[in-house]
Amino acid sequence: MEVVIVPDATAGGELIAEAMAALMRRKPDALLGVATGSTPLPIYEALAAKVAAGSVDASRARICQLDEYVGLPAGHPESYRSVVLREVVEPLGLSETSFMGPDGSAEDVQAACVAYDKVLAEAGGVDLQLLGIGTDGHIGFNEPCSSLASRTRIKTLTEQTRVDNARFFDGNIEQVPHHVITQGIGTILEARHLVLLATGEGKADAVAATVEGPVASVVPASALQLHPHATVVVDEAAASKLKLADYFRHTYANKPEWQGL
Repeated sequence: MEVVIVPDATAGGELIAEAMAALMRRKPDALLGVATGSTPLPIYEALAAKVAAGSVDASRARICQLDEYVGLPAGHPESYRSVVLREVVEPLGLSETSFMGPDGSAEDVQAACVAYDKVLAEAGGVDLQLLGIGTDGHIGFNEPCSSLASRTRIKTLTEQTRVDNARFFDGNIEQVPHHVITQGIGTILEARHLVLLATGEGKADAVAATVEGPVASVVPASALQLHPHATVVVDEAAASKLKLADYFRHTYANKPEWQGL
């Protein structure tokens, strides 16, 4: 696992966007796994700016979702399909045909979970998966004590996650669904490169447990320690609880340019 400490969210977004752009230059039809929420927005803004400037061609890229609410219609403004289309697909100039995600409004939700894992496999697997992290250490919607071998499945959200997400529903927690479809930790670990971005002091404990604590299902993000190519990008506030912060700064400052992110 590589830990990169950046000054702020803007710098983190630019760093990760350039890594995604470099991937698309090497592999124009790369499958990019995206996350939702406020944390990855600087990534998408920086990547869209690169596309607009002509420094990278994203026309053949493919986009896939990490998770989806159960019960919200696809056209609901806070369904993750709508969010990804609005924040990623459209700004990159892509069409919906380049996009894949689980069907949270399916009549048979369990079958939709199995189908989504199959779709990802048939697409050749995810090349780069973006991740955020919850204050309790969850990734995707894999809440604490999720199996580290789990596949795409239905999960019940903790009350803390529903409270955290209420801001997207006009502050009304009653509008936040109780259930979601999420890529499982086992599914996430199949991506070729995992990139987690965390910003703000509120994520500091979760980041420290993920990076420096034991691999444990109570901190789902700690499973990144098992991955051969995982990158954790954090701002100074999110890095504030890391005991090895100085070491991480030193190793990144002395990293060979050819190594990439």
